[in-house]
Amino acid sequence: MTFESWAAFTAASAVLLVIPGPTVLLVVSYALGQGWRTALPMAIGVALGDFTAMTLSMLGLGALLAASATLFTILKWVGAAYLVYLGLHALRDVVRGRPIEPGTSASPQRPFRQGLLSNLGNPKIGVFFTSLLPQFAGSFPALVALAGTFALMGLLWLSVYAVVVARAGDVLRRSGIRRALDAVTGTVLVALGVRLAAAHRG
Repeated sequence: MTFESWAAFTAASAVLLVIPGPTVLLVVSYALGQGWRTALPMAIGVALGDFTAMTLSMLGLGALLAASATLFTILKWVGAAYLVYLGLHALRDVVRGRPIEPGTSASPQRPFRQGLLSNLGNPKIGVFFTSLLPQFAGSFPALVALAGTFALMGLLWLSVYAVVVARAGDVLRRSGIRRALDAVTGTVLVALGVRLAAAHRG
């Protein structure tokens, strides 16, 4: 792999990462509710999910998902159900009017797990990486390097989100604004889950 190939992959990855997705919404939600120290484990989980998905793609799972309609459908429905669950959980908090108390979560396991599973539950990620990575490298070590680059960039980008949102928390955490953001987050996650459930392999 040449430096030019790595630079081209980095540029393409940057374009993909700046587009907000469900993981950004989850990180923002945690950063608002419990501060950046709780949102950071979610960002780590997302990065690990990216790296795992890319590695599995290199080992052939992405191609298997593209070829097997049954396996693709099973994983698709699992991922869709999980996104809908996360969205309904956020909407439930809006309805209940949970108190806005940053720093109340003692365990980082839940946000880490949510970040990891929200990525691994989307079969299109594996298929996408299968088609993307070989365009920039041909050897396994080079592909691993690209996977690490993407995961690290994703971690840094989500960490910036977490810190910036947490810093602005005094304003954004006001009850009305926070409830509106949670409502938007929950609605978008449910919509993404439904969209994933209805998606085709192509």
